[in-house]
Amino acid sequence: MFGFLSRLFKIFQTEANDAINKLENPVKMTEQGIRDLKKDLDAALRSLAEVKSITIRTRKEFAAHQKGERDWEAKAVALIGKAESGELEPNEADRLASEALKKRDTYKKRAQETQKVLKNYEAMTKKIEENIRKLKQQISEWESELNSLKARSKVSKVSAKVNRQLAGVDSSDTIANLNRMKEKIEEQEALAESYEEMADINNDTGVDDEINKALGASSSESLKELKSRMKSNPQIEGGNTSAHSNESDSLKDLKAKLKGNS
Repeated sequence: MFGFLSRLFKIFQTEANDAINKLENPVKMTEQGIRDLKKDLDAALRSLAEVKSITIRTRKEFAAHQKGERDWEAKAVALIGKAESGELEPNEADRLASEALKKRDTYKKRAQETQKVLKNYEAMTKKIEENIRKLKQQISEWESELNSLKARSKVSKVSAKVNRQLAGVDSSDTIANLNRMKEKIEEQEALAESYEEMADINNDTGVDDEINKALGASSSESLKELKSRMKSNPQIEGGNTSAHSNESDSLKDLKAKLKGNS
């Protein structure tokens, strides 16, 4: 019934002994220890029930022997009283009273013996009840410790997993990948800007083509034609002040140069 003490000591050793901890899981050891304690508790409860049952019977026997002692003593007293009252011959009364006292002594002896047995059973009952109380308390403490161990085990496993994941990450590779991505984005942005500049150049060339197409002839021929028109049309040379007011400075300079060349 008390074999659980050795198991308790063994489990306490597992918490202090690194070698054993490497071989056996403390959580599983604690779970097994609690199962064993509960088995011991069940056995102790059965033993307590048996001892209490015997104690109850012994207490009843003790009470019966005490009653027998009192009854036979009362009978002896009654016989002596009958002899004194003349209801019974003195010799007969003494003989019967002596037999009654013998019966009384027998019950007295039985009561004394039963009382000793009863005290032993009561002491055993008290001891078993105390052990049961300790077992219940120990089971409660161990279940609390088990829950704590399970929580710590879960946290340690998650922490170990995260640490393994972090340990497997190469920061230099990550930085290199980010730099390559940055360079690629910068290249794409530069390419987009170059396409935009090319589009602007293409637009300027298109305007030139439109002007040349509108002129049609060579630049020298266009210049001669412009001089001829200026000589034949006085308004172009400066006769029309309203036209001059709307002309740009660049156009005025150009007309002046053409007039001087003529």
